[in-house]
Amino acid sequence: MPRITPNLWFDTQAEEAAEFYVSVFPNSKIKNISYYGEAGPGEAGTVLTVEFVLDGQDYLAINGGPQFTFDEAVSFAIDCADQAEIDYYWDKLSDGGEEGPCGWLKDRYGLSWQVVPAAMAELMSDPDQARTQRAMKAMFGMKKLDIAALYAAADEA
Repeated sequence: MPRITPNLWFDTQAEEAAEFYVSVFPNSKIKNISYYGEAGPGEAGTVLTVEFVLDGQDYLAINGGPQFTFDEAVSFAIDCADQAEIDYYWDKLSDGGEEGPCGWLKDRYGLSWQVVPAAMAELMSDPDQARTQRAMKAMFGMKKLDIAALYAAADEA
């Protein structure tokens, strides 16, 4: 199967954004930076693309200009093992960005992230639908997700 690489379109911040993401996620690195040449359309010598890896997943960031921006139609979900991971990623990625509901946030570049517990899918597909609904109702009242509060709500009788 061919490899799928998410491509992220920035105005002029591709290198800055890639460096930021690499600083947040473990086992990450910048692989390659390419530059515009005389043929353009960007100014010769400025960054065209940045290839980077976030914990084993390849990404490409491009400085394509201001005509396209991020919106919530595309987001990246981070399955966190515990509350400490949720707190870490939430704090790092929301810094300079915007907190949203239900574990969603936009980072300083406008890219949307879902910072969720790895066990969320299990909780949302519990055979006891009343339990699932209580957890979901609690989630709708949160910005950053609180695992203990989600389970407490789910287990209320």
